[in-house]
Amino acid sequence: MLKTLTNSGIAERINAISVSSTMKVAADAEKLRAQGVDVVDFGAGEPDFPTPDNIKQAAIRALAENFTKYTAAGGTLELKKAVCDRHAAEFSTGYKPSECLITVGGKHAIFNLTQALVSAGDEVVIPCPYWVTYKDVVNFAGSKCVFVETDEAQGFALTAAAIEPHLNQRTKIVFINSPSNPSGAVLSREEFEKIYRLTSERGIYLLTDECYSHFLYDGTPFSIASLPGSKETVLVAGTVSKTYAMTGWRIGYALAPEPIIAAMNKLQSHSTSNPTSIAQKAAVEALNGPQESVRTMLAEYRLRRDFVVPRLRQIPGVTCAMPPGAFYAYPNIASVFGRGGVRNTLDFAAKLLSDAHVAVVPGEAFGTASHIRISYATSMHELERGLDRLQKFIEAL
Repeated sequence: MLKTLTNSGIAERINAISVSSTMKVAADAEKLRAQGVDVVDFGAGEPDFPTPDNIKQAAIRALAENFTKYTAAGGTLELKKAVCDRHAAEFSTGYKPSECLITVGGKHAIFNLTQALVSAGDEVVIPCPYWVTYKDVVNFAGSKCVFVETDEAQGFALTAAAIEPHLNQRTKIVFINSPSNPSGAVLSREEFEKIYRLTSERGIYLLTDECYSHFLYDGTPFSIASLPGSKETVLVAGTVSKTYAMTGWRIGYALAPEPIIAAMNKLQSHSTSNPTSIAQKAAVEALNGPQESVRTMLAEYRLRRDFVVPRLRQIPGVTCAMPPGAFYAYPNIASVFGRGGVRNTLDFAAKLLSDAHVAVVPGEAFGTASHIRISYATSMHELERGLDRLQKFIEAL
């Protein structure tokens, strides 16, 4: 007799991970739009700007020149060199192409790094709130997530003192995302260096997710990989997605010691193989070409942030820290719990979308129970409409 296959036949490692909450919000919003509903979408974590024209033209040239074949699994030498050169120019680092892997987006770099290094029984330290994928890539590797709480009153700023009690012989990696998704918090250089000393002295890897490194409203962008001697234990995950409005092009990268890059390349050669050849040519232009578009986006994000946060604070019962980086606001809406059938942010986000047609991401996805994430990577017109709807929705609960 043939065995009946059900969901119980799904591999345990898949059952250990969840569907991306940000992707679910996007899908739910799209369903409503397909029905003709006017949705204001604060869920998407991507720039609303078009990819700069010089980058698009580089892709067109690649097509015209028939650069449409396989490349090396870990990316072209040209792009690896461009990544290393750009990182050196902006952060005074000294990576070689052999210490670089090109991946299918920044998420892929983090996944490959984690799978190449983490084994069952290992622990990975993750500050809260955290980007949704961190928890699941660690769970997929069969490792244990160790969460470190941050203080909302201090703008979710992470400290070395908060991390130190969670380090032990089983700790393999500490994840740092600065500026942070979802809170926009920025780790000070002083605290970053303290954390580096804590981890390097213990032989623990420090993974720095630099996805939003260019979107810093005050001060100078910094990479912990610029410290002398840091190459041995620092792992860099980066992407062109946010910096150059290239989310759909799917090009990320990792910078790490050669043996780790080799291990990641081995994994990638049996999974995705090479990132898209045409997108790699576009990324070379993004990194080597004019950088004015980055400054233009940052200036616009500052204007939006300076509108969104005060506007949120005008809503009765809502508090919101001022984010010093990225393009997210992370307001606390716990005061509405118990009203209108809203028990938590999952209820709140679902009801806000169905009743007011505003899409946000619930804080449970990021390891906090009282917040929602609002992306202000959208037009001022949409921000005004959406925040008006949000206030009316809360007042009516």
